[in-house]
Amino acid sequence: MLRLEAYGQGFAAVFLRTPRRGPFAFLNRKNRMHSNFNIVAPDQGLAAALQQKIDQKTKPLGSLGQLEKVAKKIGLIQQRLDPQFNQPQMLVFAGDHGAAKAGVSAYPQDVTWQMVENFLAGGAAINVFARQNEMYLSVIDAGVAHDFGRRPGLINAKVALGTANYIEEPAMTAEQCGNALARGAEIVRNLASNGCNVVGFGEMGIGNTASASLITHCLTGTSLADCVGRGTGLDDAGLARKQVLLEAALTRYRTAGGSDQPAQVLAEFGGFEIAMMVGAMLAGAEAKMLLLIDGFIVGSAALTAAKLVPALLEYCVFCHRSAEPGHVAQLQALDAEPLLDLGLRLGEGTGAALAYPLIVAATSFLNEMASFASAGVAEKS
Repeated sequence: MLRLEAYGQGFAAVFLRTPRRGPFAFLNRKNRMHSNFNIVAPDQGLAAALQQKIDQKTKPLGSLGQLEKVAKKIGLIQQRLDPQFNQPQMLVFAGDHGAAKAGVSAYPQDVTWQMVENFLAGGAAINVFARQNEMYLSVIDAGVAHDFGRRPGLINAKVALGTANYIEEPAMTAEQCGNALARGAEIVRNLASNGCNVVGFGEMGIGNTASASLITHCLTGTSLADCVGRGTGLDDAGLARKQVLLEAALTRYRTAGGSDQPAQVLAEFGGFEIAMMVGAMLAGAEAKMLLLIDGFIVGSAALTAAKLVPALLEYCVFCHRSAEPGHVAQLQALDAEPLLDLGLRLGEGTGAALAYPLIVAATSFLNEMASFASAGVAEKS
């Protein structure tokens, strides 16, 4: 159970208790970790009226491209012809990975906690973009190998001091993965109860592109080589080493009888920050919030959540196309077309924050742009 306390542009949280058997105690059972979420696709009864409103704006049909699709999606999510955003929130989930010490990243593991300090000090790219776009920002310690204490803007949801090394053993136990899911869900449910209806997802965790690569390979069937990228900037030798290490992890998993079921894959290769985002996304969709999906690592959480509950995709806007090669496989598997293609591969939720003004523009044209009738403009004959 979480208690959130407001601090300026974010929240701090203290866990009051962790149930011995939480809502995901049956994580090891096939595909059932979503059973405590009631997620249904938005009612399509308003679809025709929304489309008519979009088509009657003073513009050629379809001329605002993806913005028209986004406007309609938001209207259906909110079940309104005049959708509005309340308390836009960016959540940056941070966690450490045992495999990072094996050499899957160009950076040492300490960079995770150092970057969390940078977030809390307001100096990272996501801080800049969130401030620019007037989005609230909270950082979640999902499982960083560092003690931050109680800090403004930090939600303490730590499951453990980082995951185990999945090259040698599963990254998480089923109980740990279930706790991460439940804590992510609780964070977003708190936001929803306070009136937030749009949430962006970001992450920080040295080694988490490797986790995302393994998850993407298992859940899409794309070859592992096509899912592995340079992450934080590996050179050719580093990339080759990363590939070998991930092949070894996959061989261990398959030899032990590992399946491609999303629950098992998440616990086997995920990070606490990825698992926590899965729970947060499922809770957000249940609360009928708009979910802003960032790049490759956030995409691995969205892929996992959508494999569990396909209706989740009806609440997602995919914000940018990452330069990481595995993101292509994710987007194809999810039939998703991102709003931006800027060659980004920073993470932190930067793509989601950068796309947010476009998403606001979609609702603004729907709500404020004149119609042919109101402007006295002749329609196409």
